Amino acid sequence: MPQGGLQAAEVMLYTIDMANKLVLGDKQLTIDTIILDDCDRDTYGLQQATEFIKGSISNIEEGGWTCKDGSAAERESGKRVVVSGVVGASSSVTSIQVANLLRLFKIPQISFFSTSPELSNKQRFEYFSRTIPSDHFQTLAMAELVKLFGWKYISVVYEESSYGEKAYEELFRLLQERGICLAVTEKLPKDSGVAGVKVYDDIVKKLLNKKEAKGVIIYGSDQEVAELMRAVSKNNATGYFTWIGSDGWSARSLVSQGQEACVEGTISFQPQAHPVRGFKEYFLGLTPHNNLRNPWFIEFWEDHFSCRYPGSAATPFNTNHTRNCSGKEKLTAENTEFEAQLQFVSDAVMAFAHAFRDMHEAVCGLNFKGLCAKMDPINGEDLLRYLRKVNFTGLSNDEFTFDAAGDGPARYNIIHYRRVGLNAWEWVKVGTFKNEKLDINMSELMFPGTGLRASLSKVPTSMCSQECPTGKAKKYHEGESCCWDCFHCAEFQIVNAEDETLCILCPLGTLPNKDKTFCNPLPEVYLTLDSTAAFVAISFSFFGIIFTILVLVVFMKNHSTPVVRASGRELSYVLLFGLLLCFSVTFLLVLRPSTLICALQRFSIGLCFSIVYAALLVKTNRIQRIFNSGQKSSKKIGFISPSSQLAICGSLVLVQVILNLVWLISSPPVAIFHHPTRYDNFLVCKASVDLSYMITFSYPILLVIVCTIYAVLTRKIPEAFNESKFIGFSMYTTCVIWLAFVPIYISTSGHMRITSMSITISLSATVCLVTLFSPKLYIILLHPEKNIRTGLMTAAKYKKDSTPEVKPCLNGQNGVTNHRVTNSTQTREEVNCHSSTQTINGVIWQDMTMALEQDIQDVQL
Repeated sequence: MPQGGLQAAEVMLYTIDMANKLVLGDKQLTIDTIILDDCDRDTYGLQQATEFIKGSISNIEEGGWTCKDGSAAERESGKRVVVSGVVGASSSVTSIQVANLLRLFKIPQISFFSTSPELSNKQRFEYFSRTIPSDHFQTLAMAELVKLFGWKYISVVYEESSYGEKAYEELFRLLQERGICLAVTEKLPKDSGVAGVKVYDDIVKKLLNKKEAKGVIIYGSDQEVAELMRAVSKNNATGYFTWIGSDGWSARSLVSQGQEACVEGTISFQPQAHPVRGFKEYFLGLTPHNNLRNPWFIEFWEDHFSCRYPGSAATPFNTNHTRNCSGKEKLTAENTEFEAQLQFVSDAVMAFAHAFRDMHEAVCGLNFKGLCAKMDPINGEDLLRYLRKVNFTGLSNDEFTFDAAGDGPARYNIIHYRRVGLNAWEWVKVGTFKNEKLDINMSELMFPGTGLRASLSKVPTSMCSQECPTGKAKKYHEGESCCWDCFHCAEFQIVNAEDETLCILCPLGTLPNKDKTFCNPLPEVYLTLDSTAAFVAISFSFFGIIFTILVLVVFMKNHSTPVVRASGRELSYVLLFGLLLCFSVTFLLVLRPSTLICALQRFSIGLCFSIVYAALLVKTNRIQRIFNSGQKSSKKIGFISPSSQLAICGSLVLVQVILNLVWLISSPPVAIFHHPTRYDNFLVCKASVDLSYMITFSYPILLVIVCTIYAVLTRKIPEAFNESKFIGFSMYTTCVIWLAFVPIYISTSGHMRITSMSITISLSATVCLVTLFSPKLYIILLHPEKNIRTGLMTAAKYKKDSTPEVKPCLNGQNGVTNHRVTNSTQTREEVNCHSSTQTINGVIWQDMTMALEQDIQDVQL
């Protein structure tokens, strides 16, 4: 067996001696042992176990056992050789085979090196225990180390056995949880003697094909990994990979001896163990003369000193030794390397010893000496129960107890194989793993080629693709989850924070930041009072309001003068109020949009125009009806009094109010963000975006059209009634303005749309104000001498077949001045002022005079 196996056997024998003395001595009990070599092969190990199981269930009446001197072994009368417990095996593969056999005979088994997680399944292996922790914790430590190094792309090589396969399954799950990908996964043949060199060469070549994966985890036994390291050296891959090793091969001289440069840089996890107290001195004192109980010691001695021991049988290992051993050879601390994990062998023996003692006290009594009948033979099921409850301090001075799964405490040392001299390497402890927490001293790490102690940033990298720069997305290679190319997202896109392979478009009103990691909201923009557009619109409206107020003040001061009275002062006041409202709407349009502001805008825009054009419509309609009726009939015209005119005007405005209310209810106003381009974020009323304002303009436009028609129809009335001409001019100009406004409004957006609408409203109001009221102000302010009745009563020339003349007459009773119409061929004469009409050439002028008189409110007809 290799030196490690020999030391394990010797520490077992040494611990049995100590247990018999320290634990069982006062009970007069002793533990005997049968040691079998499984040759590191599971099938042979099972065969060996079968042999001693056969012996344990038979009387061993003949054959099988011989003494060292060649004589037959004798057993005491009435005693049977019964195996009460088994310590071993070393490998998990062999332990699984043996455990399946021993459970049939209810024989407890404690392994000292078998770490496969599969053995923690107590439904299958209820009689199996171990002093070493399960590989579940070792794989967890490996995954945490890979994560600490920042590796994202690694390879795994594992032993082709239940030990390696179960460990790989656990490791694969843990790596996936941490987002770590596997480049290569290869199996190591379990029996290195059967597998050819080509198998190991192929594994190394596959690893080299994925050069980016420089981190490699190896789960295996020392013999197989030793062959793999030879293949690494053969294929010139020395120093290229950084190995993370399992406890099954790391710190084993079989692997590193002669392949130090290949193993250099390896980091491994070894179950935490301390030297067995007194064993070093015991082992160094052994010789072939004083160690007759170990049949493999001579074989070890020959291999260790490269000599042939006199009288030893020929073996495959000593045939090459040409010299004989002199007998002066001696084991020393300088020529002997001790295995680091012998504590687990010692703890396994001590666990049985304490279980025997506890069972003996419970079954035989505290003061009973020797083996009582109840323990002869020992019941394996009862022994297992006591075994799982042991709690003791072993020969390594560590407290030991089994966990719920029958495993040893999960304590690991992190060891690192590094260069300590020109041609010297050694395993150095660099950290621990306890309570599922990794604690490693990074300054102690040295990797091939660095020559210096590494920091975290100098750990060899192991990733297929570097992380994409900020603002770039990933495009994965086909079939790879850790290999990708980086690409830029489009202009208005950012990288999806939840999926780096996707670019998402920033919502309207936002733009990507410089790194394209998130969308920055654009500042909201609206027509503020301090903007140029608002300043122009407000200035225009402000002067309009001032002018309107001045006209209103003049009219109020001259309330009873003929000019004011002749213009229909009630409708004039309504008209001035509507114009004042038109100019004031601009201030609503430049305020920050909100639900209330949008509602007021929608309601007031249509309302102000309706008031203005309703008043103008009533005026033109009244004039047209008077003169049209005067030419056709002598019947008195209705609804021409001031109250009637106000009622008609109010009815027309009420239509607009009702339309506005219906619109507000059916489509509630709301302020929204409007984005004509990706760079714009205008805060506007929704109605200004979807052309809904045209709804509120529809009714005023209808009034404008009707007013314009009436203005055309009344364009030829006498000069004394020439206000209709100014109304006509106002309507023509308004039509031109609105014909220009509509395409401008539709083709613009944002501030330009609001500004154009504001200026158009103010311009329309200004046209009405100037054309309708400036002539009256001219007379009132500059020519007050014309602001008299006679000035307004001057005969108007109105020709049809001949030119009629209007002549005043005075009625002595009521002082009413009437007019008489005569032909040009007649002389002017006084007529009876009580007659209501006179007809000349089919024209009735009485109604015309009545209208004029009613305008200046001097008569009542």
